[in-house]
Amino acid sequence: MRKRWACGPFWLTYLFLYTPIAVLVLMSFNKADTPYSWGGFGTSWYGELARDEAIRQGLVNTLIVAAGSTALATVLGTLLAVGLARHTRSRALVALATLPAILPDLVLAIGLLAFYSAIQATLGLHSVLAAHTVFGMAFVTTVVRTRLTHADTSLEEASRDLGAGPFTTFARITLPTLMPGIVAGALLAFTLSIDEFVIAFFTAGPKEPTLPIVIYSMVRFGVTPEINALATVLLAVSFTVVIAAQRLTRLTDSIG
Repeated sequence: MRKRWACGPFWLTYLFLYTPIAVLVLMSFNKADTPYSWGGFGTSWYGELARDEAIRQGLVNTLIVAAGSTALATVLGTLLAVGLARHTRSRALVALATLPAILPDLVLAIGLLAFYSAIQATLGLHSVLAAHTVFGMAFVTTVVRTRLTHADTSLEEASRDLGAGPFTTFARITLPTLMPGIVAGALLAFTLSIDEFVIAFFTAGPKEPTLPIVIYSMVRFGVTPEINALATVLLAVSFTVVIAAQRLTRLTDSIG
């Protein structure tokens, strides 16, 4: 009995965290025009969501930014992680590499906007893509570097002893070993780019908003069942990607 009572705060915490999300998902299947009263089960708002031109264009912009920034962040983050793990022991450099992931989004967004203003760069999808690349690189670097610190270096040493050059060793030994961590980092960067609002809000152009900016412009006048449906879809995508990243991270740890 005491154990059951001891678990009470644990389950109450989870109830507090996930009850709003459960209500949001439930109300996305509401037939009523208002999100505050139940009018029966239906999926009509998902059809309205698919027919909304602003949401479709915002989704396209978001996917372009997410795909491009993930590709760049994965390549650059992996190379940075290898450099930090294999060619330096500086804690200061490691801290600088992971700083964008630790800084508040608002600080990073203002800094990026100031940088774009200083170099007189125009704002658009390209500026959001570059900003999200900086943001995503820190996560990719952290995940891949963790994998490298637990990796067995004997295979790399054997490859070099047998006459393989640095590039061959990296391509045939190091890169396959890092692949689970690279994929996990890429999935994290992708889902963070899709959900990210603050940095995109400061660095996007007025004519090419990403999906989070479109959602913000819609909820300013109140939450509608259509917004609930969109949030449910984004929630499903985010959960899927995060769970996949966690499984790959566990695979990385087990290999290490």
